Amino acid sequence: MRETPTAVSGTWQSTLVVRSALDEGRTWVQVDIEHQPARDDTFPTPAKTPRLVRLLLDRLEARDHLADVTTTPAFVEAADVHDVIGELCDTRRRMPVVVATVPYGKDPEDWATSVVDPLFRSLHGLAVLYVLTPEAQSAFNRALEFHPVFGGGVRTYLPGMDPAWRPDAQRHPVMSRKTIESNRPKAAAVLASLPQRLALRQPLPSALLDVPRPRPRPRPTPDGADLAQLRTENKALTAVLDEAERAEALRVDELNELYAELAKSERSSNELRGENEELYDKVQESQRLVRFLRDRLDAVGEYAASHTQVSTPEISYPATFADLLERLDELPHVSFTGRHKVTQGLDSQSVDNWLRVAWDGLLALNQFAGASKEGTTTGDFLSWCKSEASAAFPFPAAKVAMRESDTVARHHKLRNERMLPVPQSVDPSGRVFMQAHLKIGGGNTIAPRLHFYDDTAHSGALCVGHLGPHLRNTLT
Repeated sequence: MRETPTAVSGTWQSTLVVRSALDEGRTWVQVDIEHQPARDDTFPTPAKTPRLVRLLLDRLEARDHLADVTTTPAFVEAADVHDVIGELCDTRRRMPVVVATVPYGKDPEDWATSVVDPLFRSLHGLAVLYVLTPEAQSAFNRALEFHPVFGGGVRTYLPGMDPAWRPDAQRHPVMSRKTIESNRPKAAAVLASLPQRLALRQPLPSALLDVPRPRPRPRPTPDGADLAQLRTENKALTAVLDEAERAEALRVDELNELYAELAKSERSSNELRGENEELYDKVQESQRLVRFLRDRLDAVGEYAASHTQVSTPEISYPATFADLLERLDELPHVSFTGRHKVTQGLDSQSVDNWLRVAWDGLLALNQFAGASKEGTTTGDFLSWCKSEASAAFPFPAAKVAMRESDTVARHHKLRNERMLPVPQSVDPSGRVFMQAHLKIGGGNTIAPRLHFYDDTAHSGALCVGHLGPHLRNTLT
């Protein structure tokens, strides 16, 4: 069927091929859409999935070997996970399998209707479509340790998947929930691009190879020089495409390694949280023990000759981050210039030891700032944490970073996020690049950070410009 909507739009040709393969016991259906521009100097318009494909899939029991090919993504329950993984590993599969997940707390039906269906609309006939229910997601990710998907994200599993081989994960790209929700039409187009390219490059089954095809009207035959130029341009474009795909594969590799690590963190979040709290408590217990032993040595005269005995105050921790803000007047050497609302927001997502670590960090900063203004210590806060001077209010040096990476420092938007407020006595502009920070949670990009600026050597101020969620960097 050929259609010419307007004289300048060119001709659209739709080709439907139905071929029964008696030796295979099945019938093959192929739909091709081609655009022939009206002008020879115009590129063809990319084709969208035609309505004809949806009509056929709604009437036919279409399959890609083991998998059903439909226009509506099928919900995968926990009992179905084994069968779906069998489809993913099927060596005779031709199409990609696209699997969507449901964010925590969202109704699966509502999410599928409002988000997944529009996202998958351009994939009809190009991919097998699934939505994991929350119950199925855990079992699915346990079985596919190197190829997980979760949190409202979508993953495209290409043919030839090997679930037991970690490097294979780079072949199966992931789209995050954040990417989807930031621009849904663009996300749908990006998601469809890989299955579309695969459909163009996939060799036809033998049953369809010898079927004669109608062709659009021929273009004028180019002369020898034009033909040579076209061949040269085609070769150059092919090289550019190959290079772009290699670069894309490298980016996918990096993203999927990060995604796999996040999946492991999600699967064992309670365990990791417990380990983090236990490790932090052990550090604090060890430091209290060191102080106790030093006091005992002082008592027998073996330590007092060369060191000043340090008292060990009893620490009363705030009950919430809102309470922490109310108690900032207990820290006379620290000036909090951050947004209270951001800090209070940590109460809704706080891990048990975040509050303790934050208060310990503020107590340590307060003592350091006081000593620095008095001239009894030299060096920065990290050096102070490693010295004997921090014995009264210790803070783990491993949780202190005095600078950001060069990438963050040079990146305009990332640097601007760290331009945090300070008094004009510190900087007339009212803002400084506040790169020194304390790691309140673990080393990941979810745990909060406390950013500070030490100006005790000049104005006498130590400013805390941010206590809240991790600011953006190259991994977030």
